[in-house]
Amino acid sequence: MFNIEEELKKLPGKPGVYVMRDKDDNIIYVGKAISLKNRVRQYFRKTNKTERIKKMVSLIDHFEYIVVDNEAEALILECNLIKKNRPKFNVLLKDDKTYPYIKIDLKSDFPGVFITRRVVNDGSKYFGPYANPGSAKEMIDFIKGKYKIRQCRNLRERTRPCLNYHIGRCMAPCVGYISKEEYGKQIKEIIELLDGKIDKIMKELEQDMEEASKKLEYEKAAMIRDRINAIERVSEKQKVSNISENSIDVIGIAKSELQVCIEIFFVRGSKMIGREHYFYQDLKDMEDKEILSGFIKQYYLDNPNIPSKIMIREEIEDKDVIEQWLSTELGKKVEIKSPKRGEKLRFVEMAEMNSKVTLENKEKDKSEILLELKEVLGMDKLPRKIETYDISNISGEYMVAGMCVMLDGVIKKNLSRRFRIKTVYGQDDPKCMEEVITRRLKHSIENPKGGFGELPDVIFADGGITQIRATKKAIEKYNLDIPVFGMVKNDKHQTRALMDENRNELEISQNLMNLITKFQDTVHDTAITYHRKLRDKEMTKSELDDIEGIGEVKKKALLKHFGSIKKMKEATIDELTSVKGITQNLAKKIKDM
Repeated sequence: MFNIEEELKKLPGKPGVYVMRDKDDNIIYVGKAISLKNRVRQYFRKTNKTERIKKMVSLIDHFEYIVVDNEAEALILECNLIKKNRPKFNVLLKDDKTYPYIKIDLKSDFPGVFITRRVVNDGSKYFGPYANPGSAKEMIDFIKGKYKIRQCRNLRERTRPCLNYHIGRCMAPCVGYISKEEYGKQIKEIIELLDGKIDKIMKELEQDMEEASKKLEYEKAAMIRDRINAIERVSEKQKVSNISENSIDVIGIAKSELQVCIEIFFVRGSKMIGREHYFYQDLKDMEDKEILSGFIKQYYLDNPNIPSKIMIREEIEDKDVIEQWLSTELGKKVEIKSPKRGEKLRFVEMAEMNSKVTLENKEKDKSEILLELKEVLGMDKLPRKIETYDISNISGEYMVAGMCVMLDGVIKKNLSRRFRIKTVYGQDDPKCMEEVITRRLKHSIENPKGGFGELPDVIFADGGITQIRATKKAIEKYNLDIPVFGMVKNDKHQTRALMDENRNELEISQNLMNLITKFQDTVHDTAITYHRKLRDKEMTKSELDDIEGIGEVKKKALLKHFGSIKKMKEATIDELTSVKGITQNLAKKIKDM
């Protein structure tokens, strides 16, 4: 048996990574330390801790640690373990969207330039991300219009060039019409363009144009002039600041009662080429610098687009070791700066302002709903996850249930579930409700990381006091404390009110009533749709289902051709075999039905 006090005494005063586990051996937190002895002991001392840390410590059943040579090694190991195991108490990088990048596959003799949403360490050069996909496409269109690079995704040798060569959009490297060196000059210029090195490109192009004019190559000079004008136009669209550095990421953070938003601006060559934002739950009691440290470590792990400078509002605790790690990854110096004045400070303030606006826009309505629900339901915490259930049957036949989930005030249809009733016979909706909720709770208790996820904060039963009592009965089997409320309908089958277990109808706003009505309608549709599907499937059953070799496709073909089982039986063998897929053997079986 693991004795925490005894194990704390054995901790070495060396750098390393510690892993906290719960009673089920799940990893719940991963951290790094200059001294494992000092850092891990802090969690178990009676000092002031945030609610988040208190909750984590209460779940720690045992821990383990890995000793390394220095703090930089500990940082890399920590990042990799967090990425692999995604512990619930670490700051986890979550985002449901991917932004486009521009990719140049430098390993190819004749590199292509494409849009991709997948960034990997494959030797290619990536530019972005572009928050607006249209901007990435516009840049690609510009590059392919002004540079005669290959348009095809996969370059292969050909005996003659494709149409792009004939219309002047490609120099046909596939048939050897351009050398690697000449092609490489174009790629070099494109890379400088995407890196924001416009002044250098313009100077070189102006020299080329002047030389072409001196040689009386006026057509070539005109083409170079058009390229100069086009580059000026495309670069002017992106200019946002007079910051001189070529490669900067600016990070801003904003907090609310519900979540944290982190916004990143990508500045390359004095131009903002894009931005991203990320949302985190349950971090309100963490300090900004702690959140930013966790974010930076995860965001830049395996990220080929490490900037030369990262700007944030306040200095983070492990700044030096993160700088060392990122510098090693990039191959040149990377700095994490907290500007105090001037243009750079204003840029950080702009990132923070945008993160605040992004956060406010996302949760304006949602936060009001959740806070109202918390107050109306008399709960100590926000009802982040609400589940509702509905039973559907006709006179006890084809009995099913639907389950729907509301997460942070948003109905998540992808989390809906359907159940066939297994233990109840005859029409008894309360018994069906008890069975379904018992089965659902068992899923999360036995497998918290399974398809049902964590237990709900509250359950809304579709119905009144009878359904509330049936739901409570299921919850009590597991000694859980999950509040239950009923969604009551009027005589016209419209949602009328929320009811508590004492039959009290709760007073709620019209906005909340609209959401609950939608929630109740959604679960009803889920249940009734599943019920109809089973009923229709049963009704389409026929004697054909008992014949081996006849599946749904052949059954539909036969019914379409003959119209009924009776006509099939009356048909000749030849008539039956005229239907696609029906052999002589199957035709005889149909005749013998």
